[in-house]
Amino acid sequence: MPRIVETTVYQLGELSTEAKEKARAWFRESMDTDGWYEFVYEDFEAICAILGVRLKTRAVRLHGGGTRQKPCVYFRGFWSQGDGACFEAFYSHARSAPHKIRAHAPQDGELHRIADALQAVQKRNFYQLRADASHRGHYYHEYCMAISVERDSPTCQDMTADAEEAVTEALRDLARWLYRQLEREYEYQTSDAVVDEAIIANGYTFTASGRRFG
Repeated sequence: MPRIVETTVYQLGELSTEAKEKARAWFRESMDTDGWYEFVYEDFEAICAILGVRLKTRAVRLHGGGTRQKPCVYFRGFWSQGDGACFEAFYSHARSAPHKIRAHAPQDGELHRIADALQAVQKRNFYQLRADASHRGHYYHEYCMAISVERDSPTCQDMTADAEEAVTEALRDLARWLYRQLEREYEYQTSDAVVDEAIIANGYTFTASGRRFG
């Protein structure tokens, strides 16, 4: 037989400290597992374009049918051994990359260093270096990138002795940079202040123990 049960519900600010933590944990578990890092990916794509890194793409299925092309960028995080980020791409010299990266990210010394390193090794090789980076294995970090480097010289001139290592390390440093941006964004999106703001904005209510009610 149906019966009416009355339950007292609370807004986040009315909960005890312990109940607030439970409410926040619920929200973090229910977060969009993809959407939080889209802004980081978009910025990374712009940075890659400046540096001469053309990201490879793969087809992904859409909910309504059909497919779209998505950049081959991968990560896993954030606190386990083997966590990291990697990407698949073709690299070639991009004119004025050091200047353009400073205009795009004036405070990011690591990006400046990567752009300068690529520019320097390209200059030593008459701007003829090309690279191909592909993912290998089951993990996602910079050492899962198989990187081959060659010199596209019309006279078949060999690349300098340091070229392969310099380009490889610069691309791996770029993957490390991406992982740090993802980690920072995740920490921000899951911080108490941001979670509390989202809970309040959505009008969620909870029982006295912090269990989601409505």
